Amino acid sequence: MEILKVEHLCKTYGKGEQEIKAVDDISFTVSKGEFVAVVGSSGSGKSTLLHLIGGVDKPTSGKVMINGTDIYKLNNDKLAIFRRRQVGLIYQFYNLIPILNVEENITLPCRLDGIQVEKERLEEILSILGLENRRKHLPNELSGGQQQRTSIGRALINHPALVLADEPTGNLDSKASKEILELLKLSNQKYKQTIIMITHDKELAAEADRIINIEDGKIVSDEENK
Repeated sequence: MEILKVEHLCKTYGKGEQEIKAVDDISFTVSKGEFVAVVGSSGSGKSTLLHLIGGVDKPTSGKVMINGTDIYKLNNDKLAIFRRRQVGLIYQFYNLIPILNVEENITLPCRLDGIQVEKERLEEILSILGLENRRKHLPNELSGGQQQRTSIGRALINHPALVLADEPTGNLDSKASKEILELLKLSNQKYKQTIIMITHDKELAAEADRIINIEDGKIVSDEENK
């Protein structure tokens, strides 16, 4: 089942001789439950692509369809609601709210949406993430790995159609990086969660089901990872 369809996506900055094509006519699809790694060097356009897919940035042209919804046909308010319900974002620098504890950061999407927190799911996520004993801790009382686990919990709490991870291990040491990757794989296998992970680390990418390589804003290869 196709959960994401990207059609002729372009993002340009500047005009004339100053024009830069950050994303240059990219098209691909992702099926439900796939774990896709998007790799490329710094400046290749991979993070811009992720932000366009997640509705964080708007394309110059092209389409992004998530679960059959053309997200850029939505107005700003509807897009914000759609993104909150259907897209889980994991950032390199965590983006946690400093005055909220672990449990409050994880359940923030539910509270913003005015929906009841599923206690059973929250407890399961805290257990899987190894954060049961940290639930009342503030972000500044956590290690980098624990902060990133909290951001993963926040991304998963609402059963999103897609989880988008932007260099999720880029700010962590090798031990914490392996733990975060294992958690992403677990959420992919246990919850059948569709994950698109941006990374420049080829070893991390090798753990995904599929690797899309981007250079100069274009897809140069798209291969199943056997």
